This record gives sequence, C-alpha cells and structure tokens, in this order.
Amino acid sequence: MKQLMQAIGHTFHDEGLLSRALTHSSYANEYLKNPHESNERLEFLGDSVLSVTVSHFLYTVFPDLPEGELSKIRASLVCEDSLARFAGEISLGDYLKFGKGEQQNGGSRRKSTVSDAFEAVIGALFLDAGLDAARDFILPFVKEALKDWDEEAFKDYKTALQEVVQQNPEESVEYVIVEERGPAHAREFVAEVHLNSNVIGRGVGSSKKQAEQRAAREALQLMGL
Repeated sequence: MKQLMQAIGHTFHDEGLLSRALTHSSYANEYLKNPHESNERLEFLGDSVLSVTVSHFLYTVFPDLPEGELSKIRASLVCEDSLARFAGEISLGDYLKFGKGEQQNGGSRRKSTVSDAFEAVIGALFLDAGLDAARDFILPFVKEALKDWDEEAFKDYKTALQEVVQQNPEESVEYVIVEERGPAHAREFVAEVHLNSNVIGRGVGSSKKQAEQRAAREALQLMGL
C-alpha cells in the first residue's frame, strides 16, 4: 500500500478507500461475500471526477476550440485504452485483488479491468482528500498524453468529405484498401478514396481507419478545403 501511495503521490488518511479501489468484484464475491465491497461504486464516482477535471483543463488550455473538438479530445483521453495506459504507468494491475478464477484468467492485464480500477482510485482520492487531490493525480497523465497530441486524431476527415460530396446527390464516395504491407506487428495499410470511380485521395496508416482518414484528408486538400 505504501509503495502504491508513493506512485499515486498521495498518502491516504483512510487506507480502506484505496483498498476498496483495488478490490475487483470477483474478490469481493469470493472472499468478502459482499459485492458492495468491490471497487465498482468508486469507479462510478471516479468516472465523473475524471470527466469534470479533464473538461475543465481542456476548456482552459484550448480557449479557441469549439465544443465538438473539445469533446473529441476528452473522449480520447478518458477512453479505455488511455486509462489502461495511465494505469500501466503506476503498475496498478499489480496491486489489484482478484478471485482465483479472474486471477488465473489474467485479470490484471485486462484493459477494461485496470482502466476501471484507475477510475476507482480517482474516486477514492476524491473521497479521501477532495477534488484538488484527484486533480493533482489526473493532470500529469493528461498533460503527458497531450504532448503526443496529433490533431489528425481528432479530425473526422471522412465525415467532412462526405458532407462536401452530398451537395451533389449524383456523386458517391468509396474507400478501397489497395495494399497491406509490413510484418504482423507493424502492418501498414494503403487506402484510396474514389469519387465516382476516380481516385481523389490516397493515405497510408497503421490501421485501415487511419489510412482512410488520411486519404480523405488528401482529397479535401486537393479540393482546397
């Protein structure tokens, strides 16, 4: 507990809150015989604290972004993948308490489980020391994630292109993956976007979705948009 509190950067007045934040429902059911002793209620609270903290931070640091763009950035920061990555930075999965079956099935490595526990820790921090303590825990992860912020990740070029094309009902857009290359652990996809069978954009990405978005972006650039 002391080691984890050091990683979190907060000494709990009520260590029972942190202990509950680490308690998976399988452990609560199997050993405590009380499902209410799991971290699920703290996760519920932590989710709300996380959302308001990230929302306020983004509102402050991006004064010129519209609501839609702020929502996209927030969604990327509080999604399961991001929270699981944050949890990994403090090895949170190593501290979680599981029932035997869940432990054997690799619960500590499951993204959904560790991301939920990360939110539960936020909830525990909030109850133990208030919003400022929770914010001090959350924001370093958020700021670090934003260092790698790629504006492209928050732009939906495919939707923007579709809106342009829809102005002419007789025209249609189609995306075609024309090539897959590279080893299995580092695949690259090449996508083309066709307007009435004519290639108007081409993109390369580490996923089909990313390649299609980049193809749409190139098409919009060629259109002067």
